[in-house]
Parts: sequence; structure tokens; C-alpha cells
Amino acid sequence: MASTVITGISELWTFDPALEDPSAPPRGMSDGQLLRDAAVVIDSGHIAWTGPATEAPAADDQADLGGRAVLPGWVDSHTHLVFAGDRSAEFEARMAGESYAAGGISVTTGATRAARDEELLALVRSRITEAVRGGTTCLETKTGYGLTVDEEARAARLLAQLHAAGEIDEITYLGAHLVPGEFEGRGEEYVDLVAGPMLEAVQDAAGPALRWIDVFCEDGAFDSEQSTRVLRAGADAGLGLRVHGNQLGRTGGVQLACDLGAASVDHLNHLDPADVDALAATAALPVAPGEEPGVLDARTGPTVATVLPACDLSTRAPLAPARELLEAGAQLAIASNCNPGTSYTSSLAFCVATAVLQMRLTLAEAVRAATRGGALALRRNDVGHLGVGARADLHVLDAPAAIHLAYRPGMPLTHAVWRRGTRVL
Repeated sequence: MASTVITGISELWTFDPALEDPSAPPRGMSDGQLLRDAAVVIDSGHIAWTGPATEAPAADDQADLGGRAVLPGWVDSHTHLVFAGDRSAEFEARMAGESYAAGGISVTTGATRAARDEELLALVRSRITEAVRGGTTCLETKTGYGLTVDEEARAARLLAQLHAAGEIDEITYLGAHLVPGEFEGRGEEYVDLVAGPMLEAVQDAAGPALRWIDVFCEDGAFDSEQSTRVLRAGADAGLGLRVHGNQLGRTGGVQLACDLGAASVDHLNHLDPADVDALAATAALPVAPGEEPGVLDARTGPTVATVLPACDLSTRAPLAPARELLEAGAQLAIASNCNPGTSYTSSLAFCVATAVLQMRLTLAEAVRAATRGGALALRRNDVGHLGVGARADLHVLDAPAAIHLAYRPGMPLTHAVWRRGTRVL
């Protein structure tokens, strides 16, 4: 690949981990992580150099951004992209005052089971395209709308195809999304299936592309004991752990995630001080190298507190206490939770603006959570920052300063996107 020097950068937010102060709380930016009048050199799909534009080395090609701000591409560590059907009527009813209790997942399950492979692939690809157009360059997504052995394996197989093509970065098995209707009153039998034959089938279908197992640890889904069985089965199979927790109440998801060493626990609308302290206590846990460069061992490291602002708004739930989590020293991520029922958006720019305007984060704290924080939630160190050696994932704003993300909420501010060193927008 030819090298490219990118100039005309008014602000370059690198979040370079080499410049982080390990003794400081994991919040916004450290000294040296924001460069002004800067340049970047991309070579072989990676960041080769950053610094003042006046000192930029020569390269094969050049791009001038005309005084725009540049961030790392968003890292969306929590999405549900493999689905068919529409739940706008459910959303409309919720806006009219009905409460959310996770039951609508069964509507999507029926539509997804009925869709052909070609339809599902086209739908997922269209959602990936939307996300990339908004500056997202690293995407996790889950199975979880099939909920039979064959359907969960099918979703895993389709996602493995997208992973091989570089369209999806991380795949999560979420057979424990909800007990499907055909197992009503037989939840323990379904857990046996999820932790046994279904897990084996999904691993066979996805192969090494599958890194994670997840569980919806909530009232109406899976209790703490059932969730533990699912996660331990995944860990025994070599998978890293993720948890949907504390969305609808204090159902033990946070403590379970911390006790089992999960990489992330997501939602977090209902926390008490013990939950916050448990997450903060994991923040400094070391991560270990993985088998691929930049992809760390999925089984060791902090349990990242992942908040989902768009979901909180869509369900009219209490906003997750992101400010309190940061003040306590927890590692924080922001993700979209793109799904058809409770957060049908992939716009991390919208989530960042919400975090600043309503969760009371600073811009630097919110942007870090949606980039470096998302990478930590996926236990990766090759994305979410623009330090030398990182994957060349750049989000160019059509603005001279990143504060425009919150200053001009809802405006289409993505000017250009590089993903793996190639300009894709």
C-alpha cells in the first residue's frame, strides 16, 4: 500500500495509550494526546507518524483536510445488527406511556427466523454502511434473534463471512438473550441448550472469528444463577465474557461480570455504590497479549462499564450514571446498542452528544469512551486511538473543532472516514 500524509488538521485527538498516565483516573485526554495544526502519515494500513504539520515527512500521496478536526474512528462495542422486521409500533406505544420489559425481542425473533440468508446479509451490510458513514470504524455485533440451535448457528455463520471480509470486527454469541416462546415455563432446559449444544453449534459455524459470549441478566430474561451457568460454559469453551446488566433493575449483573472477569457489563441504569465500587476496583487490572497483534487476551483485564445513551432515551429509562462511574475511577465506554426495539441507531456522534449534554461528561471524556473505551471493552489496543502502530481508522469532522459534536447536536458532521488505511467515505 502507498503511504499517505494527511495535512490540514486543525485538531488531532490521538488518545495515544503510550502517553497515558497510569496513575491518573481513566477519563479524558492526557498531555500530548491533542495536537493542533497537525499531520498524520498512514502506511500499510497503520499510523506511521503524527506530529506538527510543519514537520511532516514525505509520503507517496497527500490529502489536505482544509482545517478540519480528526478523531479516531468510533469503536462500537455493543450492537445487535442481525435482525429482520420492524418494531416501530412498539416504540410508538412506549412513547405513549407503556413500559419496556424486553418482551418485544420475541417479535424480532420471529421475523429473523423467517428471513433468508441473502436478506439478512443485505440488512446487516446496510446497517454497517450507515455506521461507517457516521464515523464508526470498529464494530462488534451479536447473534441473539434466532434462539434455536440452527438459527443461532446461521447467524454466527453469516457474521463469520462478514468478519472474513473485514466488515465486522468482533462477534458475540447471545443465545441467552431471552427464553423463546417454545420454551415457556422451561427456562432451565433452555439454559442447558444455550450452554451446551447451541454453544457448540455456534462455535463450529463461526470458527475462530467468535471471541465472546453474552447474557441478558435481567428480570424476565435470565437470573444470576442461570447467567453464571451460561458464562462459565463460554469461558470453558475459550470465549471472553460480556454481560447485559442492571438495565431494568439491580439483578446482579454488575457483580457477576466483575466476579467472572467479563470484559464489559452494559446498560447500567440501576447501580448502587457497591456496584460502582466493584467496577472501579477492576480498572487497573492488566491485560495480556492475544494471538493476533492488537487483539488482547479476551479473558483478562478490567470490566469496562459500558453505557448506552440512545437506549436510555428510547426506553425513557434513568440515564446510566456515567459521571459517577468516571469519578469513582471505572473504565467507561459508550456504545450505540443498535437494535430494532430499544435503540435503532448506530450514531455514536448522537450518543456522544447525549453524554455531554445530559450525562454531564466533558467532550474529552465522552469521545474517549466512544473510542479508546470501546476498544478496552473489546480488549483491543489496535483501535480507538491514533498512536503510531494503530490501525489507521480516522474520523474527519466537517468542523474545525471536535466540540461541534455537542455544540451542533444532530448535525451530519462526518466529512471523511479512513478504515484500515483506506478512505471509505
